[in-house]
Amino acid sequence: PISLAEMDGVALQNRTDTKYLISIDVLIQALSMLADEYRVLEINSLRQSPYQTLYFDTPDFALYMSHHAGQANRFKVRSRRYVGTDQSFMEVKLKTNKDRTIKQRIPTDRLNTACTPEMADFIADHTDGQVPELEPKLWNEFSRVTLVGASERVTIDLDLRFRGNGECIAMPGIAIVEVKQDGVSRSSAFIQQLHAANVQPTGFSKYCIGISLIYPEVKHNRFKPKLLQVKKLMGVSSYVN
Repeated sequence: PISLAEMDGVALQNRTDTKYLISIDVLIQALSMLADEYRVLEINSLRQSPYQTLYFDTPDFALYMSHHAGQANRFKVRSRRYVGTDQSFMEVKLKTNKDRTIKQRIPTDRLNTACTPEMADFIADHTDGQVPELEPKLWNEFSRVTLVGASERVTIDLDLRFRGNGECIAMPGIAIVEVKQDGVSRSSAFIQQLHAANVQPTGFSKYCIGISLIYPEVKHNRFKPKLLQVKKLMGVSSYVN
């Protein structure tokens, strides 16, 4: 195992991400082949860390729609609680036109459920002065396993659940795998293992998928193929409430 302090050397807040959407069966097979390649993050003797996230957006879902349109230099705003360490942060996650992911964050006393003046100033500092009127839109919970290699991190998100708008939808039986590197390197042992299993990288935004499911009246044509792929991996015709 590896500790949180040791992992700081591979923090990668400015990075490239390669994502995969896979079944638990494929995940177990891949992990069995990679035991010697990575160290697993352990916090308080636990190797699965629960996360709670609350995403913010404008009343008309402007941030979501910028993702739906594939707009360059788009961003998300979220409040996140790392349950294992009881730490909370306000985060702005930017996707640049160079396909890099930049995450900026500040610690908060608790998981904020409203956009405070401090949050508004922080958002403005990292989005060229943009401070849209924001309100809480989507809760997301999952458990994360983090693997640390020589120059990359691999996060594995399990037991995804979305809440909001009076709805709750779960996604059992699937894993979101994300290989986080300073630059895309196909020499990654995890990427090579998934490639050998005929698994191709794919985009997957927990926020966009969650909004598509919890607010079905909001435009989501761009994400329909992904929603079908999730159902296929889960082996169901409808989502689990």
